[in-house]
Amino acid sequence: MVFAIFYYIAMVLLYIIFLPLLFFKSFSTKYKDAIPARFFYKNSKFDKQGVWFHCCSMGELKAIEPMLETIKSKYHINLSVITDTGYKTAKDLGFCVRFLPFEIWLPFWIGTQKMLVVMEAELWYMMFVVAKKLKIKTVLINARVSDKSWHRYKKFSWFYKKIFKNIDKIFAQSYIDKERLELLGATNIEVVGNIKLSNKPIVTQKYQKPKDSFIITAGSTHEKEESLILDSFVKEKNNCLVIAPRHPQRFEVVNNLILKYIKNKDITYSRFSNNKRFDTDIVLVDCLGELVNIFAISDAVILGGGFEKIGGHNPIEVVHFDNILISGKHIFNQKELFRYIENSYMIDNDELKKMMKNIRSLKKAKLIDIGNSDKILKYIKDNNEQRKSI
Repeated sequence: MVFAIFYYIAMVLLYIIFLPLLFFKSFSTKYKDAIPARFFYKNSKFDKQGVWFHCCSMGELKAIEPMLETIKSKYHINLSVITDTGYKTAKDLGFCVRFLPFEIWLPFWIGTQKMLVVMEAELWYMMFVVAKKLKIKTVLINARVSDKSWHRYKKFSWFYKKIFKNIDKIFAQSYIDKERLELLGATNIEVVGNIKLSNKPIVTQKYQKPKDSFIITAGSTHEKEESLILDSFVKEKNNCLVIAPRHPQRFEVVNNLILKYIKNKDITYSRFSNNKRFDTDIVLVDCLGELVNIFAISDAVILGGGFEKIGGHNPIEVVHFDNILISGKHIFNQKELFRYIENSYMIDNDELKKMMKNIRSLKKAKLIDIGNSDKILKYIKDNNEQRKSI
């Protein structure tokens, strides 16, 4: 308890130091909702007691969506997230969602819940300490310690031991993760694989694919990646290049980039929000929540985040839909997931043009193994039944 008090004071001091920057950032379109909710306590508590799931962003939320759909008829679900896209996705799915406040607000914000289920590496010290103080069962799912992060975790192992002391149950991705977590002080660990592999993404809207078309989707792209992809695009009969930027605030930037690229070229172009069709040479996806639906009718996917030093994005959604998968080599955040995939093409930037010329002859990617989310669901069910009987 002494450490918790000192930690809380340190977080207050840190908050004061960064307060001017946070105030400035709160006027940015990107953070206009997240910063006030997370750092200025413009964020109400959950209305009802239920099973509280916390995940960072849209990607993690989509990974547990099938699990949420399975249990939502039996338990009230509360969701907390960090990012704007995660918040919007949760809202669109119809769940009760809040931004997770910064550490100093958590003792006043967290109310009694049946259980706290945290996704992957969201190891917020005060979240677990306060939850345990309120006698909330705490669970960490899809837990992992990447090769890149392992050195940092070891360096601060004394701190992580204090976090894991407040976690009742951990479901790890692999035995390597289990071994590393145990060295950090974690206990009661069960290996169930990577649940991002076991959950097939849900198609919410079925779109008509033009006859004989070959759809190449550039998904979750970042700055500079769209230019690279456009410059590598090879116009062939029935080829359709679909570009879906990762962040919505870049839609207009990418639109202008495409207009500049097609100027004086025999290339047709449309914005997806106008007609939701794929009958032009290039389509800009300028709305959220459609990428899985588009993967479902794609033939090949160029996955963003790997051609710049972003760290890559989740490739599993692509593979579930029997697509050709191309990525850049900067996949340090998704290295573990790519290990579960056969026939993915990881290339240097200057190889993309050649790859696009031969894209129809490439092999389709496929999953080697999948995780098991049934054990997690059983644990949630069993422990909630125990609480009822107490």
